[in-house]
Order: sequence, then structure tokens, then C-alpha cells
Amino acid sequence: MTTADGEPIASITDATLADIAANGMWRGGGFDLNPSVLAVARALLAAVQGVAPAGTLPEELRELVAQVLRRAGVAFPRIAVTDEIGLSAFAIKQQGPEPRPVVIVPAGWNAYGWLPFMAGYLTLAARGYHVLAYTPRGLGDPELPYTSDGFIDIAGPEDRADGSKVITFAQEHFAPSKVGMMGLSYGSGISQLVAAHDPENRVAAVAALSTWGNLATSLYHNGTRHTKAVQALIDFTGDVEEKKFDEKTRQILDKFRDGRDMQAVVDWGTERSPEAFVHLTNANGTPTFYSVAWHESLFPPGEAIEAFEKLTVPKHLNLWIGDHGAPEGAGITGVIGGVAFPGLLAPMKEAYDWLDHHLLDAANGVPDWPTVNSQVMFGYETAPVIGGSRRITVPAPREPLGSWAQATARVEPWYLSGTGDDGDGTLSDKPSSGWSREFTAGHETNATAMDDIMTTGQKEWFGNPKDYDTGDFQETRLLVWLTEGLTGGRKIRGSAALRLAVRADEADAATLVAYLFDVAPDDSARIITHEPLTVTGLTPGTERPVKWALQPASYDLPDGHRLALVVNSRDRLYAFTGKENSTTALTSPIDEEALLELPLG
Repeated sequence: MTTADGEPIASITDATLADIAANGMWRGGGFDLNPSVLAVARALLAAVQGVAPAGTLPEELRELVAQVLRRAGVAFPRIAVTDEIGLSAFAIKQQGPEPRPVVIVPAGWNAYGWLPFMAGYLTLAARGYHVLAYTPRGLGDPELPYTSDGFIDIAGPEDRADGSKVITFAQEHFAPSKVGMMGLSYGSGISQLVAAHDPENRVAAVAALSTWGNLATSLYHNGTRHTKAVQALIDFTGDVEEKKFDEKTRQILDKFRDGRDMQAVVDWGTERSPEAFVHLTNANGTPTFYSVAWHESLFPPGEAIEAFEKLTVPKHLNLWIGDHGAPEGAGITGVIGGVAFPGLLAPMKEAYDWLDHHLLDAANGVPDWPTVNSQVMFGYETAPVIGGSRRITVPAPREPLGSWAQATARVEPWYLSGTGDDGDGTLSDKPSSGWSREFTAGHETNATAMDDIMTTGQKEWFGNPKDYDTGDFQETRLLVWLTEGLTGGRKIRGSAALRLAVRADEADAATLVAYLFDVAPDDSARIITHEPLTVTGLTPGTERPVKWALQPASYDLPDGHRLALVVNSRDRLYAFTGKENSTTALTSPIDEEALLELPLG
């Protein structure tokens, strides 16, 4: 027997769920879904349709389906938003006489539309909600029934208007007591934007998971294009670019790739940014829940935090270890009980609790939550498992805050020096000026933000952060500064800032990528944070002072470990601007000495 998309209905075993619980929802970089996620989603879909063979689902999922079907019915409407465009949707309608709230779930960015989060929809229905999941216009493989018509608008005005029409459909179909929206990834931004722009202010709560606040700065910040993220988006739409985006959007994508007319790209991204419309959200009073990962490779956490801090509505921000979709992935795709490690399901449980309080009036303690709950990076305890990886035995601590601004109690200055006896510079409490250090520009190095977009950080969530060997850092292609072993360690909380001067001897532009590493006594290292900067309009041979902030972090540097600052010119995540194999020099001017400002809690 096959599913609606022609795939065989696989039997879901404990091993299938264990794969999701131990390895997450992504495979191979980008939006390539773990086959186990798709297998579970297809089996759940077949089960609610009554066509799954006996024994297809393990007991927990089988009972979830039965619980939902005892109280609700399912349907597969196609929601007309224009005369030509229909949106593929999946609906669960509660059958009781009393009005119930509906949760509307725009799909995440993937070729399968609304399909992958079947477990999430059923979990919502079991909690008493009507559910309406839909695929935003244009997204998905055109051969699959989960795909919607039209061109992808990338959370633009058409997606906002479509969302309001979906709300109208939900009101007509369900007669709900309240309307909430929940989305992961693409659906999270659309949820925020629809809630802000709905002309009747019908959205009573939003849960935005692995979300963005400012799409413009996610894709282009400090003069640097985030090329890997954009390519990942393009590669997983379900079809070739020409068939998925209209001419206007393709022109924007071309400008981005070419690095020209970037103001047009910024304007386009700003129109798709919840931060640009925070005044509407505040005026509407929409309770808003954010879930964000520290090493997010699509939407860096800094831009989401900045948008969140501007909200004056009831709000909550969870900051988690990991990358895009990793914290929420297991809970929304099929792991509903039993835990691979303590805390695995907390991200989704808290999202559901947020909706329960604001839509079901549940007295579940949500009003007593801190505004921000920040998980300390890699603060978990782990144990080895077969295969060479590790499993979390004690989850990383979480710190309650009244706002993210409260995370930083003071800033510790660390001055950069010239080259020491070992060839590296030092970080010390004494200003040092007049030195110049050079490296060869235009090459990737082993000091990199991550190996693979989305998947390196996903491993962090599961207790396996990347280990770097500082001995492998290519000395001619980067520069390193180190502290001595720090007695008592450091509680890094906030955004570090770097000040220095740059000189490109053969080019009028230079890209710099700064990284902070935690270096253990054996010279192994873990990444704390990073951020690129591209400087243009340079006069070859003339230095220019620059300063930029790295992405925010919550990290405990252990006692005796060293802090390393590494600067190179190229990372696989970003565009390089400059001349390959040219020389870039970093210097420390008199009276404006090179300085790292380290935020401490």
C-alpha cells in the first residue's frame, strides 16, 4: 500500500523514532529531511485516513491517532486565495458541540509542504484544538499533493494576504473560539507577519519556532552576504528556480548572488521582517513566543533577539543550544514520549503550553515564566554511546532573565598584541599599539563556523559539538590571539565586540571573519560565536579602523581554559569580497588600540 504521494507506507518501529530522537530532522546539510521523519509523517497520514496496514505504528503513535479520531475528523481542503491559486491544506476538526480554538500552521520550508509535521498537528488536536496546516503558495514538489499553486513569495505581501484568507477559511470551517498560529522555520515568520497584518486582528497568540526577526540582516549583515543560507533555500523549494520564483524575485536573487544593488535586496528583506512591523504586533497586543538556537545558520540569533526585545506584548524567548529546527525537530515530527535525553521535548512542550494558556485559558504557569530563558551552551553532561558519539545525561542549565539585555553584567577588555614567541598574538589587559600582522586572504580555513549548514549545529543539540584542533589552523591564512589559562573561567553572556584596523595591500575591499573559541589545555577547541565583516572602499596600503559585534552567546569557559580570537577572510557560510592570495593586515593604531570587549554575566 502506498501514500498519497505514491511512496510505500513503511512500518514505524522504535528504531525509526530513535533515529529522529538521536539524530534530528535534517540530513546532509540544508533542508534535506531525515528519511525517518518522512516515514513517520507518511505513516501517520495513512493512519488518519484509515489506510495504514495493521502494525504500521508503534503503540504511542497508534494511541495518539486513535485519540484524535475518537474526537475529530480530518479533511484535505484546497483553500482558494485567488481565482488561480489554491493552497494545499490538512484539517483536523473537533466534533464536540462547544467552540474550540484553531491553531493554523503554515508549513516550513521544504519540498513536502505541510506533510513533515503530522505528529505536531495530531499533538495539537489531542490537546483540544482544531488544526489547519497549509503549504504557503508555490512551495513544494509539483508532483506531490502537499504542494500549493503559484510562485513562492518568501513571506511577502502575498503570503500575508493568503494567511488572512486562511484565517477566514478557518472561521467558516471551524467556527473557532480563538485563532492561534504556530510555525517552524518559514512558517514561523509567516505566522508573525500574518498576525501583525491581519486587518481584523484575529490572531490571539503566536508560537514562532526557529524564527527570524529581520530577514534582511539574516541574509546581509555587516556588508557580508550569507550566500550558503540563500542557496539552501533555493535548493529545497521542490523544483528549479525558474519554476518556483517569479521574475521580480529572481531579479532579487540575482542581485544578491552578484552582490549588486544590495539596497534593493535589503528593502525586499525588510518587507519580510517581523521587526519592521513590530509596531503592528504591539498595537494588536498579540502574545508572541520565540524559540531560537545559538548557532542558527539561517537566521542568526542576534537579529531575532533584537526584534524580540522591541515587543511590548506578552512574550517569551527560549534560547537553545543547536541550529535551525534542531531543538523543536524531534517533538514536532514524531517523538512524543520516551526521551533520548532529558529535555529533548522541552522546546515543543513549552510552545504548546504557550498556546494552551493563551487559547485554552489553561492555568499552566505561563504568566510566571521569565521573559527570556537562556540555555548555557554545551553546559550538558554526556556519556559515550556505541558508534563513537555521546548522549546527554544531564541537560544544560537554563538561566531566567527579565530581558536579554540583563544577561550582560559587565564588559571585560582584552587588548590584542603583536606576534609572540610562538607566532600567535596574545589577549591581555594592557593596551598594545603600533604592531601589524598579515595573512593571505581568500581561503577557507579549518577555523570555520561549522562544517555543514544546519547539521553541525544539530549535533550540538544532541550533545556532540564539533571539536576543533587549533594545531590545524592554517597560520598563513588566519591570525590567532590567545589569553593565558583563565583562573575561574569566564561566564560569557552577550555580544562580544572587536575593534582593530584593517589594511588590504592589493585590494579595495576585505572580508574579515572573527571567531571566539574555548581552547582546552590539550589545544582542542569549541566554537563560542563568530561574525563576518566586509569593508569596501579601501585605499590599498592604507589602514582603516573598524569595529563590529559578534553574535550573542551564553557560554561558560571552564577554569584553566584559554579564550582564542581567530580572524580569517573566508568562511563557507559567506561571500568573500577582496582579492584571493592578496595580503590583508590587521593593525592596532595608537590611541585606538585593537580591543576585544568580552561580555560577562
